[in-house]
Amino acid sequence: MLTFENVSQHYGSFRALHGVTLNAKEGELVVLLGANGAGKSTIFLTASGLPKATGGSIRFRNQELVGMKPSQIVQQGIVHCPEGRKLFPQMSVLKNLMLGAYVHRRDRAGNQKMLDEVFKLFPILAERREQAAGSLSGGQQQMVAIGRAMMGRPKALLLDEPSLGLAPLVVKQVFEVIQRINRAGTTVLLAEQNAYAALKIAHRAYVIEGGRIVLEGDPASLMNDQAVRKAYIGA
Repeated sequence: MLTFENVSQHYGSFRALHGVTLNAKEGELVVLLGANGAGKSTIFLTASGLPKATGGSIRFRNQELVGMKPSQIVQQGIVHCPEGRKLFPQMSVLKNLMLGAYVHRRDRAGNQKMLDEVFKLFPILAERREQAAGSLSGGQQQMVAIGRAMMGRPKALLLDEPSLGLAPLVVKQVFEVIQRINRAGTTVLLAEQNAYAALKIAHRAYVIEGGRIVLEGDPASLMNDQAVRKAYIGA
């Protein structure tokens, strides 16, 4: 469904991605594990066309994404929920959510239906729809960020570090929602440092270091890999 083949990315003379090859099949929940600076966010930004890849191919349902504008990529069904939430703090929860539906702005009925689905996923957001997004707790802000991404009606959802800075109970709630989204038919590519929580819900996983994919496999095999345990889980 979503395939990266020998993808490279440069920032000036710095090479951030070195021939990355990975894929997420239809309906899969695939986890990308790696430390800060490993290249997880760069993979997602490159998939979103921000900026475009400097080498290789990114295909979605056999459609080449490299060279498309970011808005065109969203229209194809690739929606990116960025690290750090990137909300508009002074705007209401509702307005933040509706910004995610901009590419579908003419379809009011469809947007209302999707908004109802987001409020089912996150009932607290329905209660606080008129509240400024910046006044919410960190966990609730992450819910807004995921909800905004869902308003784009993703076929493939790129979630970048959704557990970052959240309390363990909130992490559990967020990961349960990610599972629900995936089970409803959305392909999910999840970038995470929280390997234990991520591998518990994943179908497959990749490990990235220094802009290179160094391991891939099913969650059980990676859970039992001593290098992965030492780096991301702990003995």
